[in-house]
Amino acid sequence: MNIDLFRSKLEELGILLSESQMDAFVQFEDALYTANEVMNLTRVPRGECWSRHFLDSLLMQDLLPQGAKVMDIGTGPGFPAWPLACARPDLEVTAMDSNGKMLGFLTSQPLPNLHPVNARAEEWNEREKFDIVTGRAVAPLSSQLEISAAFCKKGGKVIPMRTTADLDLLEDIDLKILGLKFGNSIARTLPGTDSVRLFPVYEKVRTTAKGYPRRWAEIKKKPL
Repeated sequence: MNIDLFRSKLEELGILLSESQMDAFVQFEDALYTANEVMNLTRVPRGECWSRHFLDSLLMQDLLPQGAKVMDIGTGPGFPAWPLACARPDLEVTAMDSNGKMLGFLTSQPLPNLHPVNARAEEWNEREKFDIVTGRAVAPLSSQLEISAAFCKKGGKVIPMRTTADLDLLEDIDLKILGLKFGNSIARTLPGTDSVRLFPVYEKVRTTAKGYPRRWAEIKKKPL
């Protein structure tokens, strides 16, 4: 995808980027695929980066309130965290991953409003802090919701990036102990493709119970 086409697709999403922001995306792509030659950071071919990494990350940007504190769990080399932070400098974005190699790369691509954290979500102690918690299909849906809920403050939202394969699961997960309530789901087609990204929206209506999230082995053994 060439830069002019990328810009036009962004405009369809209501995003207008400055030249310096566009330059930052170009530089990030170059750094990612240079590092990928030796670090195995992504399996997405370079020719699909602007669509499957950048545009995909920005499909949800209008769901994020102005000035929101956003947490991205399982960010890998920075998706959706880095594109969101670059395109929306009003946001404060925390990008978490347990893989030091991934976070090492992301740390080499700094933005003033992007805060990388090298930790496991179920072991990090920052609770009830973020307006929006997201993540790009880091685990089965019920597990992703469990490791996300405690970070979201009351009145905020957990909005995982999922696919239509999860449609039948959205209302079948017992969320009371997490303090979440299912609101609605939003489906959006990735521009230039037939791929559909699903954004189920869960409202944080009460404090997440102590002891949640559980240890990862227990989450896997007995999912909600």
